Amino acid sequence: MQGEVAFVSGGSRGLGLEIAHEVGRRGGTPVIYARSEAEIARALRALQRDGIEAWGVAGDVRDRVQTAAAIDETVRRYGRLDVLINAAGVINVGPIAAMRREDYEDALATHFWGAFNTIEAALPHFRARGGGRIGNVSSIGGRIGVPHLVPYSASKFALAGFSEGLRAELAPERISVTTIFPGLMRTGSPRNAQVKGQ
Repeated sequence: MQGEVAFVSGGSRGLGLEIAHEVGRRGGTPVIYARSEAEIARALRALQRDGIEAWGVAGDVRDRVQTAAAIDETVRRYGRLDVLINAAGVINVGPIAAMRREDYEDALATHFWGAFNTIEAALPHFRARGGGRIGNVSSIGGRIGVPHLVPYSASKFALAGFSEGLRAELAPERISVTTIFPGLMRTGSPRNAQVKGQ
């Protein structure tokens, strides 16, 4: 990974920030993409304390135009894009009786369409370079439907199916796709979950 540039959505906290640290430790340059400029600034300070050169850009993966602009700006700034990590996430916890259509739409907009948007924007750059790597963070909830996490699980299943199909289709273009299925972690999900109902 020495000298490579990695665009990390959801990189300002949780698993995304841990991934950004690992990119830096391996000699790469992480580019953090997240909605909050304040959280990006905090994350960049944490990375810099560890001697990691990083850059951050504010935007929302759910916004196709913002996301394409952020990836294009990354390529203009560094002259390359080698790795894309989709780690942006939201989590709503509660029984289905407490969930509304908007909860499903928000989860799908972030986990599925957010990853779709970053990949759509990154693919032309990967193709121009003759390859690249994509990592999509699904969840154990994208393999097993979890009660009280139904919008989350449905959206993570969608990401898993999309990611696994891409893996087969993009392999001949030397673009690798890895689907990641972590279990429960202490890095961010529990403390950032929105709880509804009983």
